[in-house]
Amino acid sequence: MTQPAETEFTGHCLCGKISFRGTYDATNDLQACHCGQCRRWSGHIWAAILPSSLEIGGTPKWYRASDFARRGFCGDCGSSLFWQRDGSPIIDVAAGAIDSPTGLRLLGHIFVADKGDYYDITDGLPQDPQE
Repeated sequence: MTQPAETEFTGHCLCGKISFRGTYDATNDLQACHCGQCRRWSGHIWAAILPSSLEIGGTPKWYRASDFARRGFCGDCGSSLFWQRDGSPIIDVAAGAIDSPTGLRLLGHIFVADKGDYYDITDGLPQDPQE
């Protein structure tokens, strides 16, 4: 059986004080989250990779967003960078903060029942009202 290909990535916040590097499974492409928290956190929608390894340079600030997760950001420029479920060793990384070319592609949308009323999702990708 063939193992999934690991893809290396690098990225950083807007001001560059927080940087990161790691690997992710190249078959694990993106879902866009349209929940109210993600929209407020990112300014629109949230899409992130689930890395298999991650090294963070600098010290992100963390915000307890709910009773089950926290969100990481740059304390200087405010860039939204990370999401981590309580008890999980995996820190999701914002796709928009990854250096190009990413090779990523969006596969679908989650929490579309919560999406903003100011846009339509018309790309033909699967839409899950919840996750």
